[in-house]
Amino acid sequence: MTWLFTSLQWYVWLFAIGLVFFPLTRKIFGRFSFDLGYPFAKVLTIIFVTYATYILGTIKILPFDRMSLFLLIGIFVLINYFIFKSDNKTRFSRSTLFILIFEEILFLVAFLFWTYIRSQEPSIRSLEKFMDFGFINSILKTQFFPPKDIWYAPLSINYYYFGHLSGAFLIRLTNTIPSIGYNLILSTIFALGVTQVFSLVINIISLYSEKIRKITVIIYGLIGAFTVNLGGNLHTIYLFTKGYPNDKPIPFWQILSEYNPTKYWYPNATRFIPFTIHEFPSYSYVVADLHGHVFDIPFVLLTISILFLFFTSKKILNTKYFILNTVFLGFLTAVHYMTNAFDGPIYLLLTMAVFLFIYKFSGRFFINVSILLLSFIILALPFSWHFTPFINGIGVNCSPEFLTQFGKIGPFLFEKGNCQASPFWMLFILWGFFWVSFGLLLTIKKQSGVIKQLYDFLFIIFSFGTFLVIIPEFFYIKDIYPAHFRANTMFKLGYQAFMMMGIASVLTLFLIKTAAKNILIKKALTLVWLSFFFFILIYPFFSIPSYYGLLDRQPDLDGLSWLKKDYPEDREIIDYLNKNEKGQPVILEAQGDSYTDYERISAMTGLPTVAGWWVHEWLWRGSSNVVGKRIPEVASIYESKEIKKAESLIKKYKIKYVIVSGLEKEKYKGLYEAKFKKIGRLIFQSSNSIGAIYQIN
Repeated sequence: MTWLFTSLQWYVWLFAIGLVFFPLTRKIFGRFSFDLGYPFAKVLTIIFVTYATYILGTIKILPFDRMSLFLLIGIFVLINYFIFKSDNKTRFSRSTLFILIFEEILFLVAFLFWTYIRSQEPSIRSLEKFMDFGFINSILKTQFFPPKDIWYAPLSINYYYFGHLSGAFLIRLTNTIPSIGYNLILSTIFALGVTQVFSLVINIISLYSEKIRKITVIIYGLIGAFTVNLGGNLHTIYLFTKGYPNDKPIPFWQILSEYNPTKYWYPNATRFIPFTIHEFPSYSYVVADLHGHVFDIPFVLLTISILFLFFTSKKILNTKYFILNTVFLGFLTAVHYMTNAFDGPIYLLLTMAVFLFIYKFSGRFFINVSILLLSFIILALPFSWHFTPFINGIGVNCSPEFLTQFGKIGPFLFEKGNCQASPFWMLFILWGFFWVSFGLLLTIKKQSGVIKQLYDFLFIIFSFGTFLVIIPEFFYIKDIYPAHFRANTMFKLGYQAFMMMGIASVLTLFLIKTAAKNILIKKALTLVWLSFFFFILIYPFFSIPSYYGLLDRQPDLDGLSWLKKDYPEDREIIDYLNKNEKGQPVILEAQGDSYTDYERISAMTGLPTVAGWWVHEWLWRGSSNVVGKRIPEVASIYESKEIKKAESLIKKYKIKYVIVSGLEKEKYKGLYEAKFKKIGRLIFQSSNSIGAIYQIN
C-alpha cells in the first residue's frame, strides 16, 4: 500500500494549502452561499504562489527552492489571516459545513480514484510525456527563470510552461520524487476539475432555486463534474456499428449493427475529422500527457466561475469593484497565456463578450476592455519577454484563387491547396450533445419565463463555444504541419468549447426540470437530453479499460519503472545523475526523432542536451535547421576517431557529460568510445556494463 501512503501525504499538503487561501476564496466567492467557493481555494493557492515564485525568480530575487516556497506561503498566510479577521461572518451554518466536508471528501475520492488508475500504468513514456516531464525536471533543476531547454542547449525553453512550473511547485513543496509526482499532479488536476465544476453547478443552481432539495443539487453537481471531466462525445455511437478504418470514418448510419465494442477504438473520438485533432479532458486524463491545456483546466474553470460572478453581480457598476474585478480577470488571462498560449486570447475574447453583453458599446465597455488588455499585457510581460511566439500568421481556409496570388496580406495567409471542410454530420458527432442542449435552452425560453440572468449567461457560453468550434472552418493558426494545418487550431479551440458547453449543458438540464411549465414538454425535453447524454456518459467505460486494462495490477506510481525492464542501464544512469548533479551542465546523448525513446536521459534528469526531438524544436524555434544542423555534429562526436575534432565540438557546446549506452550504440554504428577515456574519464558504469557516463576533463 505504498502508493496509498504516498498519495495521502501529497493530499495532506493540498488540503493544507487550500486552507491557507480559504479566507480570500470566501471573499471572492461570497455569493456562492452553498460552499463559499471552497474548492477554488486550492487553485488560488497554486496560481498565486506559482506566479509569485515565477516573478521573483525571473528578477533573480528569490531562488526556486523549498525555503522560498515556505516563505511565500507564510506571507500569504498573513494576508489571508488579516482578511479572515476583517470578515465578521466567521461562522458556518450546518448546511454549509456539510457541503464543505462533502466537497473535501469528493476531492479525496476523485484524487485517489485517478491515482489508482494511473498506478496501473504509470509510465512516463509514449506520446509527449518526455517533453512534459523534461520541462518539469528542468524547472526543478533551476534556481532562477526562465528554465533551460532540455533539447537545445544552452537556450531557455521557448514554450508556455507556467503550468509545468505549477506542477514543479507541488513536487518541490511536498518533497516528492518527480517521477511519482508527475502522476500525482495528473490526479490533482482531475480532482480539482471534479470539485470545481461541482461547486460551480451547485452554487448557480442554489442561486436560482432556493427551494430545491440539497440532494437534488448535489446530483446536478455530480452530473456536471462527470460531464466535463469524464464525458466524451457522440462518437460512442460507433459502439453499435461494424467499425471503420481509423483514418477513414464512415457515417454511422451506413454501418449500424448490434452492440459491437470490439470494433471501437476510443482515440478515434479525438481524431474523427481527417487531419484534425479534437480532444477533451477525459481523453487527456487517460493518456496522461501533462500538456499546457491539461494544466490549464483548473485555471479555466476558475475564470469561467469568476466571469459568472462578474456577469451576475450588481456591484459591477461600482467603480471600486469593476476595476478590481477586471484587473483580476486580466491576471487570469495572463496565466492562461503562460500556461497554454491559445487560451489567453480565447478568454480575453470571452471576457470581452461578457463585457459587451453587460455594457453594450458604452464608455464603460471600452474602459473595461482597456483595463483588461493592459492588465493582461503587464502581468504576462515577464513571460512574454523571454518567449517568441512560433505562429507564422492566420491562414484562411479554402482561400479564393485570386487571393492565393498575393500569398499574404497583413497577418492573413492565403495558401493554395490548404482547403479542408468538415462535413456537418461529423461536427454533429463531436458537438451534437452541446448543440442539442443549446437548442433545448432556446426551447425553454419560448415555453416559459426562465430566469433571464442565468439564461443570458448560458446563451453567451453556448454561443461563444459554438463560435470556437466554427472558427477552424474558416481560419487556422499557421504552424509547421502541412497536411494537418488546422489541427492545432481545432484542438485548442475545441478543448475550451467542450468545457464551457459541458457546464452550460448540465445547467440547461436544471432549467428544463425547473422552468418548463408543461409537464409533457418537461418530460419530452428531459428525455431528449438524457438520450444524447447516454453517449457522453459511456465513453470512459471504454477508454479507461482500453488504456489501463482490468485494473488488477499491483499499484505502482513510479513513472520510470518501465526503464528497469526495457533500459535498466539507463535507469541507473538517470539515478546517478539525479543524485550527484545538482546543476544543469550540458550532456550528450543520442539524438532521435520525436515521440521515440531518444532523449530519455535529458527528459528524466532535466539536464540539457545538444540536440533533442527534431520536430518539437522545429515548432518551438521556427526552423528545421535549428536541430538539423546539430544532428551531424552529435554523430561526429560519437563516431569520429579524430580526437581534436571531437574535442572542438565538445568545447563548442560546453559538454560536461557524455552518455554511452544502448541507444547510442544502436544509433551510431561507428561509435568510437575509446576516445572519451582520453578526453575525459569514466565516472559511472552500469551493472550490466552497457551504459556509461564519461565526464569531460
